[in-house]
Amino acid sequence: MRQTKFDFVGRRKTFFAITLAIILIGLIFNVIFGTQLDIKFTGGAIASYSYEGTIDAESVQNVAEESTGAQITSVQVNQDVEIAGTDAKVSTVSLSFSGNNALSLEQHKAMTDALQENFPDNNIQQGESDSVDATMGRDFLLKCLVAVALASILMVIYVAFRFKKMGWSAGIMALVALLIDVTNVYFTFVIFRLPIDDNFIAVALTILGYSLNDTIIIYDRIREMRKGMSPKTDLGDVVNASINQNLGRTINTSLCTFMAVACVFVISLVFNLDSVTAFALPMMVGIVSGCYTSTCLVGPLWVMWKRHHSKAKAAKKARA
Repeated sequence: MRQTKFDFVGRRKTFFAITLAIILIGLIFNVIFGTQLDIKFTGGAIASYSYEGTIDAESVQNVAEESTGAQITSVQVNQDVEIAGTDAKVSTVSLSFSGNNALSLEQHKAMTDALQENFPDNNIQQGESDSVDATMGRDFLLKCLVAVALASILMVIYVAFRFKKMGWSAGIMALVALLIDVTNVYFTFVIFRLPIDDNFIAVALTILGYSLNDTIIIYDRIREMRKGMSPKTDLGDVVNASINQNLGRTINTSLCTFMAVACVFVISLVFNLDSVTAFALPMMVGIVSGCYTSTCLVGPLWVMWKRHHSKAKAAKKARA
């Protein structure tokens, strides 16, 4: 049998402790900051303006809130964005307001006048505005959560049927890893004060597939190695060997994907593309989390489950 390079199963308690510590830190930040939902989920209004030069998002928010008397949940500044089909560029600022009612025409006019008065050198011009009903927002959020839950369940069923000899426990352990990945993505939104919007759903669904792919590759290696080994071979040794054989591939694939998304993140920071930043940052965290859970948690969790099941079965036979 191939000598393993790293004892993932033997050090499972360390991995479990690290995972619990990360979740605890995330929960602490969640209690401190709370969860900020985008108006697409809560209802509210969005007002966009074009401008020239540079502008301070906080100053814009203060002026807009004072002139409308409404609370702003977020301000997104996109600087020098190319207009599709042309070589022209435009800078925009989008203001998101919370609440069940859309801004009135009087509020829009008061806000526009106040912004133009306070930023006379930026040539601020009113752009598109939109509103979302609170009921529609809640329905949209529910449908998104159902989509994530349904995707997770279908993935577990697929794993369970593809690796029948490993049992349904393989699918359950994969689900645990996926839940941890989604939780880490959620904590990223909380810690960096990013509103939970459709970016969160997009990242969550992407990471579910990405993380599961790594898990399936490891499961496939475990299945192949068990075929050529004695039934008496320790299950932990099989899992350790399987993970180590795929370790280089898993790290290299994750690193390449991470670097690609990191480039997008850097570019979004340089050009102030807030909407792209809100996708790229959680995506990077999700890639790291997916690599970690599929490598360090899934296999050891499955071994622990199988050992517990074997002991319980042996104890039942002894009592009989």
